[in-house]
Formats: sequence, structure tokens, C-alpha cells
Amino acid sequence: MTEKISVLFLCTHNSARSQMAEGLLRYLGGDLFDAFSAGTEKTFVKPVAIDAMAEMGVDITSQESKTLDQYVSRKLDYVITVCDDANESCPIFPYAGKRLHWSIEDPSHVTVSPEKRLAAFIQARDILRERIQRELLTVG
Repeated sequence: MTEKISVLFLCTHNSARSQMAEGLLRYLGGDLFDAFSAGTEKTFVKPVAIDAMAEMGVDITSQESKTLDQYVSRKLDYVITVCDDANESCPIFPYAGKRLHWSIEDPSHVTVSPEKRLAAFIQARDILRERIQRELLTVG
């Protein structure tokens, strides 16, 4: 059996984009990947992120917000920042194979209506799904 490819997704609050990316990679990558997410700050998984993932049949209700401290000294194949703030404040991961940055617009800034907010989270989810399929699943 081959070793799983380990991927850490980072965002500032580990509440939406990084959480959705973790859930997507687990869903799409199956047994080929170990997916993790963390933030520069620990908060909570946003309910609208959970709703956006549930809309495509992916359950992330058991995921929790975590800080990146527990991952800095861990061997990782990929560290992927999914927000510009996290990219700028991201520490060095000495045991990471590759570091990538995916600039995904923060859907949390959409507050016009619940429908438009959910649509923004679904759009971010779909961008993450496309990047995962194009850039990670082809290596696994």
C-alpha cells in the first residue's frame, strides 16, 4: 500500500474556505489523501460553510477549527493557503514538500441576504473543488 499524500489547508480563522477544502479533499480524494485544515486563529466552522458542503452531499459537521501550531513540525506533502492574509502571515513549515497559494475570495464578506451569502459560499466551494481536482487529484 502506498503512503497517503498529506495536505494542510490554511486560512486565517479556519472557519470556511480551509474547512470546505479539507472536506472536499476527503470526499474527492478518498484513501489517497490525508486532509487537514487549520488557521492562524481558532474560531468555529461557519454554519453556512456546512450548508454549502451539505448542498453537494459532503458532511463537515464533525470538523473543528484548529490553529496551525500542531502542524508546523509535521511532515506534510502540501501546505496550501486559501486566503491572502494567511499566505502573508504563514510561518515556515520545515517539513512540507510544497507550498501553494490559492487566492479564494472570502465568502463571509457577503451579507446582503442569506440566499446571496449561501451562493457566495457555494461559489468558493466550487472554486476549491476545481483547484483540488486540477492540482491535487492528478498527483494522487
